[in-house]
Amino acid sequence: MRDCTHVPALPRPEPEPQAMTCPECLALDCHPVQLRKCLECGYVACCDSSTYRHSTGHFETTGHPVMRSFEPGEDWRWCYVDMVIV
Repeated sequence: MRDCTHVPALPRPEPEPQAMTCPECLALDCHPVQLRKCLECGYVACCDSSTYRHSTGHFETTGHPVMRSFEPGEDWRWCYVDMVIV
């Protein structure tokens, strides 16, 4: 199993969420599935189970590697670069 090399470089404390839902889904009038928050900048976006996969798009656009589940009661993180749950 690979370790994530990006978690140690994340800002502390964790950035505040920029929104409470996916703004791109709101603009498209579609329902976001399972929200994620970028741990680099706080951007909130829908997961890959959503039609438009905005959290992956955020990574592809910004290079911010780690997203955290933004769902109540969940705190797992996903690193897009290392492709591991951390």
